[in-house]
Amino acid sequence: MSEIEGLPIDEEKALDALEEFLSLVLDKTELDLEAEIEVCDPETPVDIEAPNIVVDLKGPDAGLLLENRNELLRALEYLGHRWVGLEPSHAARIRFDSNGHRSDRVTELALAARTAADQVRESGRPFRFQPMNARERRIIHLTLREAEGVRTSSEGEGFDRAVVIHPA
Repeated sequence: MSEIEGLPIDEEKALDALEEFLSLVLDKTELDLEAEIEVCDPETPVDIEAPNIVVDLKGPDAGLLLENRNELLRALEYLGHRWVGLEPSHAARIRFDSNGHRSDRVTELALAARTAADQVRESGRPFRFQPMNARERRIIHLTLREAEGVRTSSEGEGFDRAVVIHPA
């Protein structure tokens, strides 16, 4: 038994449920994919999100998962979370990825956040990112949560919601 962001979870049960879910989905959809499930060491987090479990989907149909801003990958992730019984507020604990794309995106966003923060500190003017989904906004907020000289906020509504970095 481990703890996922304050939520006790039986990791073995979660892994069994994920394997059952993936087997069912991949069989019924006939997607040519293989799933690798990795339990992450809490002492050495994968990245700023620090997921406990990463499901990496690989194979000839992996590109389908990443079309339309990762729509299918995000849908599978959502259904996987529900299948395991993970509450939406704890969604970052189990990440679905495809050929490392989402891990690379986290790294890219963290670098962009630090670069933009440097620009804000030098210029004294706010920097507004392009609109992005809640999970990507969260990565920027987490990356800069302890950064000196800047603060972040999310502004806008719906699909136009974006992170703004302000001078502190």
